[in-house]
Amino acid sequence: MERRDRDLLRAVGRRIAELRAARDLTQEQFAEAYGASAKYIQLVELGHQNLTLVTLGRLARTLKVEAKELLIEPKTLRANAGRPRRAEPTKPKR
Repeated sequence: MERRDRDLLRAVGRRIAELRAARDLTQEQFAEAYGASAKYIQLVELGHQNLTLVTLGRLARTLKVEAKELLIEPKTLRANAGRPRRAEPTKPKR
């Protein structure tokens, strides 16, 4: 696969991640709504899956956007590595 093809997959994956995060969905929640594993969504967001047009349409419907929204350039191509930080536990009020 050529570099520009890999860059395209990465950009689409980052855009999907942005749209998912904007809806306050975890990869696990999005995967469940889409009907796939969280690992698959992770691979899509990293640009490691060569997506078909049908898959793009299904992902867009799951995000409740038009498919063309997935082709808009993402704000950044950098993926957020690792798991998100856990929220600090709240202290009980006395």
